[in-house]
Amino acid sequence: MKIDNDIKERIKVTGIFILQFYKIVTGCLLSLFIPQACGNNEDIRICSLSENLNNDNLYHRISLSWNLLTLFIFMSMYFVELKRENWAIRYLDIDNNLPDNNLKKIISSEKILEKQMDKRNLLYFRLLFLSVLSYSINILVTIKILISDYHSFSTISCFISFVLLVLMKLYNSFIVSYQSSKNDKMLSAYMNEFVSYNILDKDYLDIIPNKP
Repeated sequence: MKIDNDIKERIKVTGIFILQFYKIVTGCLLSLFIPQACGNNEDIRICSLSENLNNDNLYHRISLSWNLLTLFIFMSMYFVELKRENWAIRYLDIDNNLPDNNLKKIISSEKILEKQMDKRNLLYFRLLFLSVLSYSINILVTIKILISDYHSFSTISCFISFVLLVLMKLYNSFIVSYQSSKNDKMLSAYMNEFVSYNILDKDYLDIIPNKP
């Protein structure tokens, strides 16, 4: 049985999202997942996740609260990103034989689709900007915990690793969002290489009368 190309694209997007979701959770909840020191001077050990979660220190509670707020903002961005990607899969398609800016030429005759595309690109860009701002504060808030609850080099290495994973996601999303908004494109945020949906989807054309 031949699987529809749209289904293949949705499966691929879902798989990539699941992998990214783990990175974002660990990268946002830094005060929970980075190794921290527990115990007294004679018996210093790494705190468990439960101990980090239930730490009653005021600054730690504030840090964790901001971590959770940042995660919520990221999830909001992902929701819009996935809705945007699903819209592109439904109404657009990719033809490697045509240039990326081909969509700009043909979508101008589809005013409803053009308006929907611009709306989704703008909302995506705004939420991405909010995510960048929130995560920048998230990093600054966590630095004090690195100093006050430092355990070993693993504290620093885990912090750097978690942050880099999130920054890579933000960087890639920024390229997609900025280029899409600036150049009237619909770049995909989930393909292995940044590709642009550059033609109308065949399924969409089939339901529109008097369309080739």
